[in-house]
Amino acid sequence: MKLFTVVLAMVLLSLSAFSQDDLANDSLKIIIKEPALSFKKGLIEKEVLIPIVSYEDTIQPIDIKAEYWETNVYNPYRNTLVKYPIGIAFSDTTYTSPVLHKKVVTSRYGWRRGRPHKGIDIDLVTGDSVVAMLDGIVRYASYARGFGKTIVVRHYNGLETTYAHLSNIAVKANDSISRGQYIGKGGNTGNSRGSHLHLEVSYKGEYIHPEYVFDFSPKNAIRAKTVWVTQKWTRPQYHNSRRVSKVNVLKSEEEVALASLMTKREKVYVVKKGDTLYGISRRNNISINSICDANAITKSTTLKIGQKLVLEP
Repeated sequence: MKLFTVVLAMVLLSLSAFSQDDLANDSLKIIIKEPALSFKKGLIEKEVLIPIVSYEDTIQPIDIKAEYWETNVYNPYRNTLVKYPIGIAFSDTTYTSPVLHKKVVTSRYGWRRGRPHKGIDIDLVTGDSVVAMLDGIVRYASYARGFGKTIVVRHYNGLETTYAHLSNIAVKANDSISRGQYIGKGGNTGNSRGSHLHLEVSYKGEYIHPEYVFDFSPKNAIRAKTVWVTQKWTRPQYHNSRRVSKVNVLKSEEEVALASLMTKREKVYVVKKGDTLYGISRRNNISINSICDANAITKSTTLKIGQKLVLEP
């Protein structure tokens, strides 16, 4: 017992004798003296490195209400700029379908009737239940111009999902909700041509093609643990609401850089007075068939002034 007391005193003395240089490093070096084994006499010195973990090194929880938390404004990010590419991380590998029946997409993200359609439309009957896709907090639950009764949920990675044209809102702003939780009933309010759920996905005000982030097949899969979003997937003019876009998810910044080198340089042409498909094809050195395929139109489609056409080389 006496020997143990002596050794403990020596250890405490060693701990109190570390230098300021040790604190400047990522670890603290201490000297421990312990009795020699067997027939040897004296004490043996051992160096022990103890990692120094500062408060700044620990993972801090994300406060999703810290910035641009406006419960009376549909899009509080209207005057902000987002740096591309956008990296969005997910803790889940799946999501909960916003409707409880089979998902039928009736209109996709992209250019539609001369205007940008910044979400997807999922078929439902007025009164059908609508649920949250992921855990989060309700930021907006009110009537929005054009969208009718609308709910916006901000999720814990900063992503927001919007559920529009509802007939009933069952939650209120600042409510914490879980994925799959009932939030309202589908309907036909606002500027709508029939009952359906208009679903939008956005990050800091930038609308993202929902099918780039989520697989809307019965798998209900999130495309990747980290999804990197480029401007191609936030610009409706690069997509057509009547066809499925080819999705190749970028999962790292390296993939983003490589894709920017290898991707075909697309451009958007705005139809002017007197334009024809033949004239556009000749001036841009691209076939009429390519224009039709890229924009889901036919050779007999009537072009409208201001209409945007994607021209793929």
